[in-house]
Amino acid sequence: MDFNMKKLASGAGVFFTRAVQFTEERLGQAERTEPDADLERLAGRADVTRLWTERICRQTEVLLRPNPVDYTGVRMEEFLYEKLDRTAPQRPASGQLLGRHMEDAARSLGPELAYGRGLLLVGACEQRLGRAEREFSQVSAVALIGPLRDFLEGDWSLITKERRLLENRRLDLDACKARLRRAQAAESKAATQPDFQETRPRNYVLSASASGLWTQEVEKASGLQAGDELQRAQAEFDQQAEVTKLLLGDISSTHVNHLRCLHEFVEAQAAYYKQCHLHMEDLQKELACGSAGGSGQQGEQSGGGGDPPSPPPGSRRARVLFDYDAADASELSLYADQLITVYTVPGMDSDWLIGERENHRGRVPVTYLELLS
Repeated sequence: MDFNMKKLASGAGVFFTRAVQFTEERLGQAERTEPDADLERLAGRADVTRLWTERICRQTEVLLRPNPVDYTGVRMEEFLYEKLDRTAPQRPASGQLLGRHMEDAARSLGPELAYGRGLLLVGACEQRLGRAEREFSQVSAVALIGPLRDFLEGDWSLITKERRLLENRRLDLDACKARLRRAQAAESKAATQPDFQETRPRNYVLSASASGLWTQEVEKASGLQAGDELQRAQAEFDQQAEVTKLLLGDISSTHVNHLRCLHEFVEAQAAYYKQCHLHMEDLQKELACGSAGGSGQQGEQSGGGGDPPSPPPGSRRARVLFDYDAADASELSLYADQLITVYTVPGMDSDWLIGERENHRGRVPVTYLELLS
């Protein structure tokens, strides 16, 4: 307990000394050790890196996860899950919600109508775009946001700690310099003062001389102690300055790492936009085919004499449940949520159907389909 009290008192004394030194520097009553120019340059570059890393990380999160309009308090819920170190439940993207609404509307209106078929096609495409957006967000979070956060929470926290320690070492050094200057001034003043000589009793003169000599010895010892403290404080400051400079110099390697992450983010973004473009092209083709079929049916009903292409006997519409890559030229590649026409041919395996999509025909597995009435 006594040791803890001494340690606490010593810490309080050091804190008070630093506070006094800092206050006197602010008031212009004490000299301040100027930092090394190279150290200042590295510190300035590190501060700029930290500032823009925070802004880029925050804005990237806004880009990948904009404020949703369908939910109230989602941001607060995600914040609570993060503080509890738990994974927040995945929520559908805005495009996926739109796609679901369109598909539900098509089923309510009737998928046999031209408008209903159009809603199904666009809704399925919006679902694919939503999944692509979710994948892009996940890849970007790993490629860019994660490394930026790691720097801010790891490397930058360590740099901040060492810079704060360096500032404390500087305050201790300047306080030692001030004590040494005061001790030297007192010693010089004592050396220039004349000896105390008066006509007094002999024993009183001896006492006064002894007191003067004792004062000079105390001031001399105080000056020596202040000099030793200054050397020790200077050594600690120089050592801490080297450690801090090494950490600040590592900012260059941080820039290299962040540049690599930036390349990965751009590649993910380019792949995402390319995938979206392909989905939209497929949707345009499907809508164009559907419009042509609808026009032919209307012409037949109005007696226009047009002969629309008749589907094979027993054909049905089906929705694709999962993506499927054709194994050979006899099969048809499929995309999830796509609508195709399917039918059977005599002698065909019951696990397969013939599918038609955009003038393309091939075998498709039944397990990948949802047959529509």
